[in-house]
Amino acid sequence: MPVVIAEVKEHSPAFRAGLSIGDTLLRINENEINDVLDYRFYMTNRILSVEYLRAGCLLATVIKKGEYEELGLEFDTFLMDKQHSCQNRCIFCFVDQLPKGMRETLYFKDDDSRMSFLFGNYITLTNLTDSDVERIVKMKISPVNISVHTTNPLLRVEMMKNKRAGESLRFIKRLAQGGIKINAQLVLCPGINDGEELVRSLNDLSEYYPWVESIALVPVGLTKYRQNLPELVPYTVDTARAVITIAQEFSDNFLKLHGTRLAYPADEFFIKAQLPIPDADYYEEFAQLDNGVGLIASLREDFRLELEDLAPSEQTRKVTIATGMDACSFLVELVDELKEKWHNLTCNVIPIRNDFFGHTITVAGLVTGGDLLEQLKGYNLGEELLLPEVMLRYEQDRFLDDITVKQAEQALSIPIHVVKGGGAGLLRAICGLE
Repeated sequence: MPVVIAEVKEHSPAFRAGLSIGDTLLRINENEINDVLDYRFYMTNRILSVEYLRAGCLLATVIKKGEYEELGLEFDTFLMDKQHSCQNRCIFCFVDQLPKGMRETLYFKDDDSRMSFLFGNYITLTNLTDSDVERIVKMKISPVNISVHTTNPLLRVEMMKNKRAGESLRFIKRLAQGGIKINAQLVLCPGINDGEELVRSLNDLSEYYPWVESIALVPVGLTKYRQNLPELVPYTVDTARAVITIAQEFSDNFLKLHGTRLAYPADEFFIKAQLPIPDADYYEEFAQLDNGVGLIASLREDFRLELEDLAPSEQTRKVTIATGMDACSFLVELVDELKEKWHNLTCNVIPIRNDFFGHTITVAGLVTGGDLLEQLKGYNLGEELLLPEVMLRYEQDRFLDDITVKQAEQALSIPIHVVKGGGAGLLRAICGLE
């Protein structure tokens, strides 16, 4: 699908070649340009033969530029195309569990391979065709993040309510054969795709090692808005421990054979199972931090390394950290270690109960502004309120329920510090060093 040029950056190679706003980009070096991946892949050469339409006339020009130098074109949308939406109706889909009345973008179900490469989003493969997969291989778009859930084709169809869900598993093999790195995730539902089905999925995916670089095991998230949806139950201490037992047995064996664990339960599984979070070296390269795998271990290690270099202080400081239920005890532990060097530090850690989505949702990334304001009302919060950056949307200006940071500051009469930079950033924020 040809794309219309929305902007030509001044003094860029495209500008010098005479391309203009409103021109339609057709081909680069005889390759059709349909979206951002085509554009970025084919524009890297030093010499480009560019074909375009202007007022219905076919024109062509040769552009010389530095390798990987930007061509200088901008388009109406980042993808130069519509974002591909999900065609599945997964029994555990979190979007289907959202209440009405939230901002429209939250209801969009993304399943776009381009977003996987550009931003690390997960895709299910059910939107892809053979030609799509061949393009990924040709362009060496790697890694690709895949929501597998199960390698049992019939079960995958049943869980995802898409007749293509089973057959699309074959794309994993093709991607691996093409040298494309893969990060896989299994969203586990008690009694459905754990147990023996989990054993099968781990063994099947391990056959594609080293192209499958990591497998994240994530517990299903269930909100209180599941009316008219398939009946699912949350993980308990016992069922969470059963998952960890399977994962540990698999990963211990795989470590002996290949020097890597390959599969890792999300932190939430250890918390639900009431088991200690492993140390940082357990997670090796932290391949799936964004999936909540090793997040606490990474935070803890970075915090303690920063603490080693912190000079003792007698300065008085009082701050409050608000977080999800899961992270509270771990943050309290780190604050107590900090207080051994900073004797006049007062840092309260307050867990925010998720009344909005339901009490089975315990992660900081799903805490809403409304719950935060209601539960912090009346507290003496000190000089600053510290919030983890995952509590806010990507732009960091508002919560899931559209309450802005500025509104929260006004309601609580306190400056809010959004903490970035992992454990080191957390320590500096507590100490007021940034």
